[in-house]
Amino acid sequence: MNRFPANYLLVALALLLGGCATVSKDEAFEDINQDLEQRLGERVHWKQGRPEDEQVAQHVSDLLAGEISVAQSVQVALLNNPMLQARFEDLGIAQANLVQAGLLNNPVFHGEIRWPREDEGRNYDLGVSLDFLRILTIPLRRKVAEAGFESAKLEVSAAVLDLSAQVRKTFYQAQAATQSVEMMQQVVQSTGAAVHAAERLHAAGNIPDLRLANQRALHEEARLFLAAAEGVVLAGRERLNVLMGLWGRDTQWRLAARLPEPPGSDPDLTQIERRAVNSSLELASARLKLQSLAQQLGLDKNTRLLPEFELGYAFERDDGEKEDGISLGLQIPLFDYGQARVARGQARLRRAQQEYLSTAIQVRSAARLTRESVRLAHARVNHVRKVMLPLSQQIVDESLLSYNAMQIGVFRLLRAQERQIALGQRYIELLRDYWIARADLDLMLSGRMPDGGGMLASATSGDAPMASGNSGGH
Repeated sequence: MNRFPANYLLVALALLLGGCATVSKDEAFEDINQDLEQRLGERVHWKQGRPEDEQVAQHVSDLLAGEISVAQSVQVALLNNPMLQARFEDLGIAQANLVQAGLLNNPVFHGEIRWPREDEGRNYDLGVSLDFLRILTIPLRRKVAEAGFESAKLEVSAAVLDLSAQVRKTFYQAQAATQSVEMMQQVVQSTGAAVHAAERLHAAGNIPDLRLANQRALHEEARLFLAAAEGVVLAGRERLNVLMGLWGRDTQWRLAARLPEPPGSDPDLTQIERRAVNSSLELASARLKLQSLAQQLGLDKNTRLLPEFELGYAFERDDGEKEDGISLGLQIPLFDYGQARVARGQARLRRAQQEYLSTAIQVRSAARLTRESVRLAHARVNHVRKVMLPLSQQIVDESLLSYNAMQIGVFRLLRAQERQIALGQRYIELLRDYWIARADLDLMLSGRMPDGGGMLASATSGDAPMASGNSGGH
């Protein structure tokens, strides 16, 4: 009997296993960092219990020591947000899947021992086998896993971009709320002055009880608006604390209170559709999905008629005689010859193709909508700043001159001042909407579609309360 050289089998398996090297998750993270530096101008850090973690923690503390800007708040969030750190672990999971795809199944050991009833001694069969079909399909399986690994990298980059945009929007909202509190404090002072004036006129018998009650009601309403505005500031700070991953004493940071004025001209919005499509992470992820499904379909087609095939080594002792050789296990594809798997794979691939087309349409639409949002927001801010605010100041100045000349009463002067304050509040809201639209634009050009929260912001919103009483006496 020819003996099967089992050592040859072991050598062949060792060679196969030696070809299962994979990409390091650290190298993948560095690829992400380089990509984000191009898209966002920022780098991120993955906390893994290394000495660099302490340096990053100290850098975060330094950033929080002074008055923080929007750029600093983004940097703190990218370095410190725990949910983002959790997303980084997806790289480890995808890398483990890639390693798994390149591994052989564990060998199956099987044995049989028999004791003859009459004769002494015992007979036994021993063997070990491997799934041979798994060996043949390792290259194809690795390609599928590699596409999944690349997809995980894109998802991590998308999470970073989304967090950056969310921090920017929340920061601008917190700044606007802080400025609104200042405006509302002026409204409370103005309505309080109107109440004092009304009380003096009422004591002199120049206005009726109803007029005095109206002025007091407006003043109390202004105080309620102020309390609500202060609550918005607190809520905005807490949202930023969550996004930046802060707690304890680190939450005592100071916010740069003023929203920046818009630039003199619109940003470059030419060919925004093409730029958005070229940088889109959604489309890149959809392409990887198509690639993965196509490779999986190829794997299903190539293996549909291949039976499950086990190859191994067997050893037998029978009546004192020893034999060894190869063992084979073969499943005959009699009923299931892979037709359902192939049909399912084809349907999934066609679905992914349509989803890719739909995503491309959405990206182009979002790019156009973001462009128009920025343009309209910039036009509204400039109109209020260049036309309406100077006009409001002129009305207040003329009203003051008329009051000094005793041509109008104090209530008309106060009303003009309150309208000016209300317009200032409106300008803050428009300025906030503009910077939120800019954050959406930056996100769009970085490769992610905005959520739409800052797009085409409403041209109308609640104004500060104003006294509505008629002009009174002197």
